[in-house]
Amino acid sequence: MQDTCFSPAQTLRCPGGRVLDLRLPRVMGILNLTPDSFYEGSRVASATDLLRRAETMLTAGAAVLDLGGYSSRPGAEDISAAEEKRRLLPALEAVRREFPEAFLSVDTFRADVAVEAVAAGTDILNDISGGTLDAGMLPAVGRLGVPYILMHLRGTPQTMTRHTDYQQDLVLELTHYFRDKLSELRTHGVTDVVLDPGFGFAKTPAQSHELLRRLPELGVLNLPVLAGLSRKSMVYKPLGLQPEAALAGTIALNALALRGGARLLRVHDVAEAVQTIQLVTNTFPPTSSPPLSP
Repeated sequence: MQDTCFSPAQTLRCPGGRVLDLRLPRVMGILNLTPDSFYEGSRVASATDLLRRAETMLTAGAAVLDLGGYSSRPGAEDISAAEEKRRLLPALEAVRREFPEAFLSVDTFRADVAVEAVAAGTDILNDISGGTLDAGMLPAVGRLGVPYILMHLRGTPQTMTRHTDYQQDLVLELTHYFRDKLSELRTHGVTDVVLDPGFGFAKTPAQSHELLRRLPELGVLNLPVLAGLSRKSMVYKPLGLQPEAALAGTIALNALALRGGARLLRVHDVAEAVQTIQLVTNTFPPTSSPPLSP
């Protein structure tokens, strides 16, 4: 059962007293500030492009914009914290200034980047490492008092493809990992947590598909789940495609994630994800139909 120190799965309490309502699933739009993200079409080309993309996503129905200055694709370059900040902070400040009411998330695993990002106006911290790549991250999240997206990862973005050998049941290992991390977060006073199973991170496409099929099993933790499936290898490799051609497959798998209980869809293509949510929730209203059984 969920520890009572954590917020209910329906809300995230953000700075300034604002609340992100997750009673119905919502969309998180991806703003990549890196020159080498795996999907070339997602790379922001300029400050003007950044604000144009942000406006397009918000108009299409994105509840959150997720900004990242460190590429986490397999084998990506390990850039310095200084370079990550150089890419991220001016962009974050510009988006916050232009769209003051938007919910903003920052994708980083570094505590010092997180601290500066919150000072610059981010509402949510999205950590691919779950605090494993910077021992200062979880204490920092507690001090900052912002919602935290806790992802499962083995190794680093540079080594994770070598860490796909799970000795026990995959979902059971993730459940134990999340419970241990939640216990640690509790000691730092963190109360608002979203779980991200880390599709494609230290998981083969086949393992990611198993995880998607069994996503309802994470419901035992009684916390909102984020599904980051957009245009990933688990979508395009089984189809013999490239990320640029993986939109239809992404829509299909996002629908399955919603039926598995996901409350946030992290996507490159916001309008299509919003439409997917509308159709799935119209067909299977959350108040009257449970997720698919594992």
